[in-house]
Amino acid sequence: MTSSELWTRGTAERYDAETTEVSSDAVLGPTLAFLSELAGDGRALEFAIGTGRVGVPLRERGVPVAGIELSEHMAAVLRRKIDEDTLPVVIGDMATTVVPGEFTLVYLVYNTITNLLTQDEQVECFRNAARHLGPGGRFVIELGVPPLRLLPPGQVAVPFDVSERHLGFDTFDLVDQILVSHHFTRDGDDGRFRRGNSRHRYAWPAELDLMARIAGLEWERRVADWDGTPFTQDSVKHISVWRKPT
Repeated sequence: MTSSELWTRGTAERYDAETTEVSSDAVLGPTLAFLSELAGDGRALEFAIGTGRVGVPLRERGVPVAGIELSEHMAAVLRRKIDEDTLPVVIGDMATTVVPGEFTLVYLVYNTITNLLTQDEQVECFRNAARHLGPGGRFVIELGVPPLRLLPPGQVAVPFDVSERHLGFDTFDLVDQILVSHHFTRDGDDGRFRRGNSRHRYAWPAELDLMARIAGLEWERRVADWDGTPFTQDSVKHISVWRKPT
């Protein structure tokens, strides 16, 4: 077991309803196009596949997809959408769990590598990706850039969503590179709010590049979004691609 926090049944049951914005065709279209092009005629493996937000529609595009998922509750929601023979999922952590076969693409989206709370485990995640890839295969990560420039002296919190039904902000431990995402979500129309939080280990792009080198992967490219916008110092996230040498 890794240090990742385990998603509960209640969280899993709410997950799809609370991520509709990133599940729209406008968001998923470029994501699926990017991943399917890299997968080519080969197989794709999604680390932390969750409820199948990306994996299920990618499979529907004709890409053979398998998944690894730590939470049995998240996997159970996915299983209502697609059967095991069509999209197999192994229950386990993404740093050590092995799926049979060889893949042309391993991918990890929506900041999920930060669920591993130590640098060592994140390095092992890269090694696990390399273990599954055939020569020339790619490892893809989608990850936000830590918004530390928004922290004035003495402040430890940065809001990322202030809306009618949700208030979200991150607090930062700058020594251990741990952020805690705090969520206050409105339940129903009676004015009550549900509070939740989760811990993550943030990492910089250059740190990920070093992890890739440790795992024997070569940097290939980095863009600011799934549409391929150039990555700059002002980008708030990145899509990074590393390649297993031939």
